[in-house]
Amino acid sequence: QTTFHYRTLRCGDEETPLDDSRARGKPMELIAGKKFKLPVWEAVLRTMRPGERARFRCDTKHVVLYPLVSKSLRNIAAGKDPLEGQRHCCSMAQLHEHYALGYPDLDELQKNPQPLIFDIEVLKVEAPGSYQQDPWAMTDEEKLQAVPLIHQEGNKLFRQGKVQEAAAKYYDAIACLKNLQMKEKPASPDWIELDQKITPLLLNYCQCKLQCEEYYEVLDHCSSILNKYEDNVKAYFKRGKAHAAVWNVAEAQADFAKVLDLDPSLRPVVSKELRSLEARLREKDAEDKIRFKGIFSQ
Repeated sequence: QTTFHYRTLRCGDEETPLDDSRARGKPMELIAGKKFKLPVWEAVLRTMRPGERARFRCDTKHVVLYPLVSKSLRNIAAGKDPLEGQRHCCSMAQLHEHYALGYPDLDELQKNPQPLIFDIEVLKVEAPGSYQQDPWAMTDEEKLQAVPLIHQEGNKLFRQGKVQEAAAKYYDAIACLKNLQMKEKPASPDWIELDQKITPLLLNYCQCKLQCEEYYEVLDHCSSILNKYEDNVKAYFKRGKAHAAVWNVAEAQADFAKVLDLDPSLRPVVSKELRSLEARLREKDAEDKIRFKGIFSQ
């Protein structure tokens, strides 16, 4: 894998820039041997070492697909699926997608192809097996193989107290499975099997978000789980903690009661949470009395 920065410029006196990875704050990563729509880049990168810089001009016939490549790279830089808009649509919609890319400069370049100048600086070259691909770059088989490994990495980071990093790992694993799930018919056996693999990862992600005090995200995710799996004790418990944290007292009590209905052995843990909630309510009442003391006697 080669990591590099690139600039793409139109040929001409002014050399108008089209793309600049530095401006987006994220370098490009290219895996040798993977299918890529600009083989000229791979050909050049194979001859370069870290720290080297190359500037070269490509004729129109070699860059006719650059607008499509650029759109994918811009989506990646924005944290989107590089194939966004190209799935689950009819042939007419795909034809429209091909000719209307959503970026005026790319639409113009696609209508009127011209030679381009590329300026590339290699930052890092890694041997095969020494890097982990982003989920969007994996094949379906690679995604399935990667999920257990990413899950383990997340668990290890969580045990080390690196909660934000663990959440990112769980998110990556969920993204792999969600991408595969999009290709299955909702509620089909394969879709359900993938969803059941997503659920424990999502619960781990929610635990990270609880510790990061991002309670409303926990409420959303746990509710989505419970809409499908009404007997998920962990989802009720985590949602109860999130409700308690944002002072949704009745909702928290209802969730904790549901936990006890489903698993009475958790009574000591639930009792502890309820006592903590009651103590916080007493503190809040005392603070409110002090804050509003005398306000009505003025």
